[in-house]
Order: sequence, then structure tokens, then C-alpha cells
Amino acid sequence: MYLTFAWRYFKAKKSTNAINIIAWVTVGVIAFATCCQVLVLSVFNGFEGLVKSLYTSFYTDLKVIPAKGKTCILSAKQISALHGIGFIDNLSLVAEEKALLKNHDAQTVIYLKGVDDNYDRVSGVAAKTVKGVYNTGTTENPLLVAGAGIQNAVGINVDTALPPDMLTIILPKQSVSAEDPLQSMSEGNVQASGIFTIQQDFDNTYALTNTGFVKQQMGLGADEYSGIEIKLRERTDEKKAKVEVQKLLGADYSVETRYEQNTGLYTTMRLEKWAIYGVLTLILILAAFNMVSALTMLVLEKRKDINVLKSMGSRAASIQKIFLTEGLLLGVIGTVSGILLALLLCWLQVSFKLVKIEGGSFLVDYFPVKIIITDLLLVAFTATTIAFLAAWLPARKAARQVFELR
Repeated sequence: MYLTFAWRYFKAKKSTNAINIIAWVTVGVIAFATCCQVLVLSVFNGFEGLVKSLYTSFYTDLKVIPAKGKTCILSAKQISALHGIGFIDNLSLVAEEKALLKNHDAQTVIYLKGVDDNYDRVSGVAAKTVKGVYNTGTTENPLLVAGAGIQNAVGINVDTALPPDMLTIILPKQSVSAEDPLQSMSEGNVQASGIFTIQQDFDNTYALTNTGFVKQQMGLGADEYSGIEIKLRERTDEKKAKVEVQKLLGADYSVETRYEQNTGLYTTMRLEKWAIYGVLTLILILAAFNMVSALTMLVLEKRKDINVLKSMGSRAASIQKIFLTEGLLLGVIGTVSGILLALLLCWLQVSFKLVKIEGGSFLVDYFPVKIIITDLLLVAFTATTIAFLAAWLPARKAARQVFELR
């Protein structure tokens, strides 16, 4: 019954045309705001998915690092126990440290990461090798797979048609001599075998070689490593897996999920997303002022109708519900229209790549979008809640109108 009254009041011609205009402006502003919210959230979701896919190529599902210091002891028994856990697909032992990479007169600081033969099974770096081949060599004949940014910084050559560059790597040793500081540094030579391209943060920073060479240069023990990188089987819960691995290894080790390895990145992306959502919600609040105006004028317009309803026995609560429903009707029409328009625009963007990214230096040349149902529900809930709150004051005023029948 309340919806019937609300619908009639919405579509009926008013004595003052401004009431109709304000009502439609309210619907339009709500539709515009909800459309913008869905579009912005979908674009953020698209970029978040793209960035996560890139970081997934480098960071593994779980990483075990020492709770204190830079290195830890990992015995053959511990490694065998980890291999025996059913949800672990594979694991790689790594040794990494900041190093100085020199090629003739050019030099740059890098993070040198020594990896074993299983690394290409737990990480996607091998698949991202775009020049040369992914090969880290052996302890006696070490090879280097460097990021594209490092290649540009020191001019690394991986073209087999040209003589290979002999690169120099300077690493700090684990044991530092106070008597002779020079003895605390080691110098070794490697040849570049490949160049990978993942994301600028990795391309400008990391280079991979084999674990044996890094351990030898740093003076690490046979069972001493920087950590373990673990790939989980599909559909494994990372949090539960973390608890199990932590329980197995003990308190001397720290186990991090992929999210915990990149807490700053994920937190920043989420804060940016919800900050924009909050700003766009202000547009809905502005639309609420239009709704208050439209419903207040409608209450004045329908004073006689309210008196007739009261004379027929309608209670104040019923009158209030009619105008609350009117406000919700405006909100729902605007919300549904805005969401449908946003879905149409997202479909057009996915299908035809209408909006391009200028510059051509990014990994994709168009804005990626990804629609998440929870975002749609949140936008709809926010819009209808604001519409309900905006309708409360005019509806309450209508319910309190003094009964006068002439």
C-alpha cells in the first residue's frame, strides 16, 4: 500500500513543476554518484588484480625467514619434514644479500638472490625471462638472470652473437674482521644468461644466481640460508598453511604469507580505493539535500491528501511510512539506474577497450576493470541508506501535520 501511494506521488503531475524537476534531479544525482562509485571501484579492482598478478610472479605463497638476524640454519631433517606436508607443492632454499654489480666502468647496487634448482617451480621469474635464457649456473660457473632495469643501468649483454660480459659482484661476508675491513668483502665474477621483466620495482632491484655461489661468497655454512620460499597447492588456505609451517619450524623462524610480504603495497591500494569511495559518497550526501527539498515540497503539496487519510483513520506512523517509501523509491530508482549504467560502461570497456592509458609505457594500454558483487551491494546499501535518512525528516514532518479538514 505504501509503495502504491509513493509511486503515484512520484509520477503524478504536481501543481508546482519545480517539485518534479527537483525529484528528477535527485534521481539523476544519485544515479551519477552510484555509477561513479561502481566505475571507480571496478577500475581499482582491475589495477589491484593486475598488480597482484605481477607480484605473484616474484613473491611466493609463503616465505620462511629468520626471526632474528639475516640468516638461519635449516637442517636436512627440517627440509624433509616440509616436503612431507601435503599442502606444500614445492619449496626453494634462497640466500640473498645486497651487493654491488660492476660491468666495466658502470656499477649499481642490487639485491642478489641465490636460488636452487627448484626456484623456477615456486616462482614465475623463469616465465618472465624475455631475453636470453633462465639459467643460474653452478657454484663454479655462476650465471646471472637480472632485471631489465639492472641491464639498462650497467649495460648487460645477453646476445649470444656477441662476446659475453664478465660481471663483477662484490658481497659482504658473514664474518666481519675488525682488524682488516677489506677482508669483510668478497669479489666474484659471473656471466649474464638472461633478463627478466616483471615490474619496475623488481626489474631495477633484483638479480638471480645460484645459491652455492652466494653462500660461498658470503661465507655461509652448509645448512645456512636466508630463508625458504614455498609454493602451496591450489585452493590451499594460506593462513592455515602458515600456522602449520610455523608450528613445524618453531619460534626461531618467521613465516609470512604473500600479503605479509607486501603489506605496504596492499594496504596502500586498499586505502586509496576506500578514500575515493568516501569522496564519492559525499556526492550522495549532496543528493540527499535535494531529496529533503523535494520531499518537503511534496509534503506541502499533499497537505489535503494527508488530512483526508487521517480523517479515514490513518495513523501518523502510516503517513510517515508513505513519505519514507517515497524517499526510498527515489533512492532505489537512482541507485538501480546508476549501477546498470556502470555495468554497461564496464562491459564496453572490457569488450572494446574504450578508455586508453596515455603514454604507452604501462603493461596494458587501457584501464582494466573488474566487477566484484560485494562492491555493488555496498554501493546499493550506501545509496539506499542515505536516501532513507534524507527522507526521515520530511516524513516525520508529514506525520506530525495538524489534522485540519475543511
